[in-house]
Order: sequence, then structure tokens, then C-alpha cells
Amino acid sequence: MHLSGSITALATPFTAAGAPDLDAWSRLIDTQIAGGTRGIVVAGSTGEAAALDDREYSQLLRAAVAQASGRLLVLAGTGQSNTAKTIAQTHLARDGGADAALVVTPPYVRPTQEGLVAHYTAVAEEGGLPVVLYNVPGRTGCDLLPETVARLCAHPGIVGLKEARGDEERWEALYPLARDDFALLSGDDPTFVRALLGGARGVISVASNVVPASFSRLCALAAAGQSDAARALDQRLQDLYDFLGVEPNPIPVKALLARQGIGHGLRLPLLPLSAGHNARADAMAALCQALEHETA
Repeated sequence: MHLSGSITALATPFTAAGAPDLDAWSRLIDTQIAGGTRGIVVAGSTGEAAALDDREYSQLLRAAVAQASGRLLVLAGTGQSNTAKTIAQTHLARDGGADAALVVTPPYVRPTQEGLVAHYTAVAEEGGLPVVLYNVPGRTGCDLLPETVARLCAHPGIVGLKEARGDEERWEALYPLARDDFALLSGDDPTFVRALLGGARGVISVASNVVPASFSRLCALAAAGQSDAARALDQRLQDLYDFLGVEPNPIPVKALLARQGIGHGLRLPLLPLSAGHNARADAMAALCQALEHETA
């Protein structure tokens, strides 16, 4: 498995009645394939995983796997607050045909670093899929430290890290851990180009839901060492990154997807984008369209 380039953490489209919209799901995946995306994440936090039941989770995953058909890597979000539940969810992902499991640090329970080593080791050995570690302390209340990653990346079943902290000090500690069989992936859109130019291999992105070709182009420029061109394109996306943070993810990105005709809303307790942001959402939708047209 070679994790690299632009990987999209897919939002889950719903119908007006609130059910998963498999037609919109298919069209969203088509835009990713056409845009040059290397992989997709099904049922991560952007995909409202906590709001999906097991039947919906499997339905979305199987549809994605069938459509990807070797053209995209399919990662499934399987992280839970308990190790046994995480292993069970990883089995569900394995049975649905996922290529790897994206496993967030256990939310809310705040394990120690030794607890994280034991947790991830158990998932890697019993879950039946390669594991990509996922650190996003702002959501989970738990920080997977670089020295813990250094221990875990020696395990043959652990193949990568999605690091959502964007500070340079964190990345400087992580860059030396990169290997052919262990990929460092940014999980922070506003700083991912800096991480790529420093030694990360790719990004797992929210923004690439709506600008997949632009993100593929950014990753290609960074991989080719064209740092000035990468930074210039990245600068044009800064307003989009800012907009995607005006309300909790995935509210803003789903507002943009709705303007592209993909999906109708969210599940409680998430609400649609506040009306006060609609004018800005319209402007961002126009920006996305223009950038994708230029990049195509």
C-alpha cells in the first residue's frame, strides 16, 4: 500500500428525508476520481460517522469500494472510544472491502500514551486491516505524541499517521519517522503544503471534497519540488480554508457540496450553515468552480 497525494475525507450526502443519498455519494466519488484524488475516507469525522448506524456504514463503504474498483484506495474510519469496539468496527470495515482503517485516538476517554500503544497494537493485530493512526486532539481531548508514534510505526500493521496538528514543532519531530512503509499525512488543510514540502507524503483533506483537482495539483507540485508554484496555488485557497472553519466541520463543506448539487443537509446535533454565512458560501462556491476549471 502506497499512501500518498490527495486523499479526501468524504462528507456523507443525505437526501431531503435524511437518509444516505447513494446517488449523490456516487457523484461525489466520481468527482474525486476525475480530479485525480488518490484515496477516499469513508465515515470519518467529516463523514458524520457518529451519526451512521452499522447498516448505513456498510452500505456506504460497499458502494465506495465497488465504485473505486482499484482506482482509489478506500480507507474506513473505525476509531471508537473503546478498543474492543474499535476492533469490531475494523472487522466491519474489513468485511466491507476497505483497504485500510483510519483509527482516531479514542475520543473523550483520554488514555495515557502507554494506553494508546496498547490500543493501537491490539487494533493492528486483531482488526484485520492495515492501520493509519489519526491524531486530532481538538476533537478527541487526547494527543498522540511523536515519541509514541515512533514506537507504533515499528509495527508492520501500522502504515501511516494522519496528523491534524499543524504546528511546525510537531512536524519537525515527525519528519524523521517517515519510511517507505510508514506514510506521514497532514490532516490540516491550511498548513498541509508546508508539511508536504517538509517531508509529509500526502494529505487527508476536507477541502478536497469541493476542490479535488486543485488538491491533486498541489500535491503533484510539492512532490515535484515546485515549491513556489505550490505556495502560490495554496495562497489562492486560503479564503476557502478560512470559510471551512466558520462553523464546525462538516457544516461549511456540506453547504458548498449542496451548492454543487450533492446532498441536502446534516444529522442532529449538527445544523445547516447559519444564514449569516450564506453570502460567503456563495462566493466560496464560485471560487471552487473557478479554481477547478483552471486546474482541469
